[in-house]
Amino acid sequence: MTKQILIVGGGFGGVKAALELAKRPEDFEITLVSEHEHFRYYPELYHTATGGLRTQTSIRLRDIFAGKNITFLKAKAERLHREAKAIETNDGQKLNYDILILALGVVTNYFGIKGLQEYSYGIKSPEEAAEFKAELHKQLTDEHAPDKHYVIVGAGPTGIELAGALPGYMKKIIANHGVKHRAIHIDLIEAAPRLLPRSPTSTSRAVRRQLKKLGIKLYLGQAVQGETADALTINGKPLTSHTVVWTAGMANNPFFEANKFAVNDRHKVLVDEFMKAEDEIYVIGDNAATPYSGMAQTALYDASFVVNNLKRDLAGEELERYKPKQPISIIPAGPNWAAVDWGRFHFTGRKGWLLRQAADLVAFHDLEPWWKATEQWFTEFAEQENCEICTAADDSLATT
Repeated sequence: MTKQILIVGGGFGGVKAALELAKRPEDFEITLVSEHEHFRYYPELYHTATGGLRTQTSIRLRDIFAGKNITFLKAKAERLHREAKAIETNDGQKLNYDILILALGVVTNYFGIKGLQEYSYGIKSPEEAAEFKAELHKQLTDEHAPDKHYVIVGAGPTGIELAGALPGYMKKIIANHGVKHRAIHIDLIEAAPRLLPRSPTSTSRAVRRQLKKLGIKLYLGQAVQGETADALTINGKPLTSHTVVWTAGMANNPFFEANKFAVNDRHKVLVDEFMKAEDEIYVIGDNAATPYSGMAQTALYDASFVVNNLKRDLAGEELERYKPKQPISIIPAGPNWAAVDWGRFHFTGRKGWLLRQAADLVAFHDLEPWWKATEQWFTEFAEQENCEICTAADDSLATT
């Protein structure tokens, strides 16, 4: 008998699970629900924000699923009806399931800091990246000068990647707009005492040296207390800026607490040794309370693990138990430079950057055939023209 598999979430974990299950159409009937039309390739959003093509980080889910045994529905999951084994969406649909896989991703967390949500920019979606990029150009066309300070809050991977890319991009667009050259001030603020708090100390030190070479001013151990239209307050002192990018805070999707899932102190969902949160409900990727939750590689690994066990269950075989797998961390910080943590191996520089390019190609192949993945990968080396960047940055922004 064919099992109805309902997957909620169109990120790495959800898409990978759907594609793997679709290889067994005789056993599984798959529906994937996402509030977004596109898959978002988060690792390269910093590049989209600094001149890269929007298509680099945005792939239509319908294109990924074309010709496969997968039904895609654009809707937002709101309520879980456990007894009825159904998910209710924001448009009133009730979607039944035999097996439910939840991979909703995370949301921005401003920690209740006054003014941040209103005045800061983000780069956690293609739309946010396009809005930030448009603002950089708008300042040069309207004011004929860059901002006094570009401030990035959060020295995790996203903040580091953006800080590394922004100096070169600003110099380029200042020249392209014919604006008189002036020094660019880019500040990186981190509440922890060092960069990349979750990485080895040696990696943190290497990245710190690299950012200083690029002219980035670092504020470590500094807490953000508020933001206005003109300044960011850190440790009680105002820092004048109209361009603050918030990369510091992420929170688990509110769906889980709204539907009374058991969570840990970080609000991640508690799962058992088979990635189950409850009977017939699996939680994977960023949402699960596992050691390496929050990494794209972990979401892909979790999806493959759950799918493998579903196949084993159908075949009457013993289920495997979850063993966390440490991801490879590759963090770019400027042109042709990246820091790599690969188990016991740690290295930086051009070798790291080349490895990151290869990792992106492999990641695209997890979602698309080789020829499509390669085509998608090549967009990393293309840039938009100024006139495209300066158009209004919203969902109607044309893709190239």
